[in-house]
Amino acid sequence: MDRLDREILGILQEDARISYRDLGVRVGLSANAAGDRVRRMRKDGVIRGFTVIVDPAADTRSGLVVFIDVTLRLDTTNEEFERSVLMLPGITEVVHVTGGHDYLIRATAADPVALDSLLRRLKREAGVAHSTTRIALRAAPKH
Repeated sequence: MDRLDREILGILQEDARISYRDLGVRVGLSANAAGDRVRRMRKDGVIRGFTVIVDPAADTRSGLVVFIDVTLRLDTTNEEFERSVLMLPGITEVVHVTGGHDYLIRATAADPVALDSLLRRLKREAGVAHSTTRIALRAAPKH
């Protein structure tokens, strides 16, 4: 991967729907050359997929959006935790982090009762020793 590939990735992270023509213009390549680079990065696994990011405030079905910092029990491995946590309902992202906690989880819960159930399951089924939960109030609009 070279400087141009990194530049293309940055642009795609801002707008994954950009046309190859517009992408090429932004990085100084033809549409075909830009498309070839994107296809190669997809084939090589650099680009794993494209997704839609929904503003939590616009998705009224999701209920609460929460961020949960978790510390694992000493008898729980990272692999066991990752396998278990991804099976739980409402989990949208699991990130291994540095600092005072082992993982940061992003999840949705219909209401406080569902959140309580999720937190109990994290401790019972996924090997979490301690958690700290924050509820998202709103997301700043991306310009």
